[in-house]
Amino acid sequence: MKTIRLDILSGDYKQNIEKAADILRSGGIVGVPTETVYGLAASALDDNAIKNVFSAKGRPQDNPLIVHIDSIEMLEKVASDIPKSAYLCAERFWPGPFTMVLKKTSLIATSVSGGLDSVAVRMPSEKSIRDIISVGNLPLAAPSANISGAPSPTSYTHVLNDLDGKIDACVLGNDCTVGVESTVVSLLGEHPRLLRPGAVTLEELKEVLPDIVVDDAILSEPKSDEKVASPGMKYKHYAPKTESYLVEGDTNSYCQFVNTKLNCLALCFSEDEQYITVNKMVYGTRLNEQTLAKNVFSALRDIDKLGVDAVYIHAPSKSGVGLAVYNRLIRASAFRVIKL
Repeated sequence: MKTIRLDILSGDYKQNIEKAADILRSGGIVGVPTETVYGLAASALDDNAIKNVFSAKGRPQDNPLIVHIDSIEMLEKVASDIPKSAYLCAERFWPGPFTMVLKKTSLIATSVSGGLDSVAVRMPSEKSIRDIISVGNLPLAAPSANISGAPSPTSYTHVLNDLDGKIDACVLGNDCTVGVESTVVSLLGEHPRLLRPGAVTLEELKEVLPDIVVDDAILSEPKSDEKVASPGMKYKHYAPKTESYLVEGDTNSYCQFVNTKLNCLALCFSEDEQYITVNKMVYGTRLNEQTLAKNVFSALRDIDKLGVDAVYIHAPSKSGVGLAVYNRLIRASAFRVIKL
């Protein structure tokens, strides 16, 4: 298969958006930019197209996908029994990096929901994917556009590195501005439940959903036979091939620890850099966790180019956007955490 490049940066924007929509309407799969990470989009109404997404990624079919929409009208076509809290969340957080899990309608392909009667839905803030949805008049199911388990893609070059020749097309757009996947909240139970942290923080969610609870799987390993309601809740995920460890501690203890290791990489904060004597890579500042979120997946991809035996990642805080970064890193490290 030849993967078509649809350049919306230097090419004809309108024409390439229409080409992407045509491919998707015809049952194809397309790499698309969003503000969070690049997605691998297919029609959320087409079971065969969704199966091709799973096949291209090598993704387990019990892992549900997020459906992307462009309007509240489209939400009401893909979800049913929508509670008032969903409209309050949409008013506050959409368009943006926020997903809610609701009851699905019969329109949604069975394979989208991983065998569940629910659907995860979001309205992205990235204009190009909303334009594709609008032109095609089609809700799009779109997991991250990478090989399953690998670090998520935040640029179209990441998508092509993983999937060139395996997908019909890739939209060549800007790098992702957020850098980690959307916040996911289930609105199905007695209380709203945070299933996956993201750029919309727990603190912000509590302003709209004061009774929200945090799912245990955010910071711990789900059981092997457990069905998950959100992408990214499974065991090892987002992982480089290099053996990875998450290290909790202040600057002094972290730097002393990594400086004793041989043939390793310290994936560190800018505040650590001057004190580290081994190989090092900065992924942001602990004073601005948005920088960590934006850079973390690119950094995880770059690790495997360095030929080190292990990487020791300085863990961010578990508050604000730091919780989202910690959630991704604990999975990238297969839950191997060193507490200093």
